[in-house]
Amino acid sequence: MNREPRRHESTKHFPYRTDFVFPCFRGLLVGLVVTAACMPAPATDKTPASGSALPASIMEPYLTIEEALVKDDVAPVRQNAGNIATAATALGAPAMRIQTGAAQLASADTLETAREKFGILSEAIVTYMDGNKLNGGDGVKVAYCPMAKKPWMQKGDALANPYYGGSSDMATCGSFR
Repeated sequence: MNREPRRHESTKHFPYRTDFVFPCFRGLLVGLVVTAACMPAPATDKTPASGSALPASIMEPYLTIEEALVKDDVAPVRQNAGNIATAATALGAPAMRIQTGAAQLASADTLETAREKFGILSEAIVTYMDGNKLNGGDGVKVAYCPMAKKPWMQKGDALANPYYGGSSDMATCGSFR
């Protein structure tokens, strides 16, 4: 039986330009990868159980850094940021943004840079906590600074903004969520 190839079986009569189809397909793949990168990482056996507190090995040094920045003190930042980076490693891949943010903060040498890097670390921690349904522990609240457009965590009921510090008029700028 001798039959003619169907139109879609013949490369000679292929009605679509491959130089157009394949770049579109690549764009779709890039879109999927970007979308997946924005989603929280899946939990692992190292992730704290939903509803529990973020480990003290991260929260205690974080709160020390937050209090130091409120007092315009950069001295305790490096050591405590290094401790957070080490502790985040123990949480596995889902906490990689925390580890990276803490490592960046550990290299900060000025108060301004420390505040900028603290914002990156705070976003990473809050995202990790929200994605895994964790809390900050006893008395820890999440606050947000509309001027810096960054969150932070602190203890106590009086806002103490680490992005502007105690010597600024903006020391109490923000709100609890």
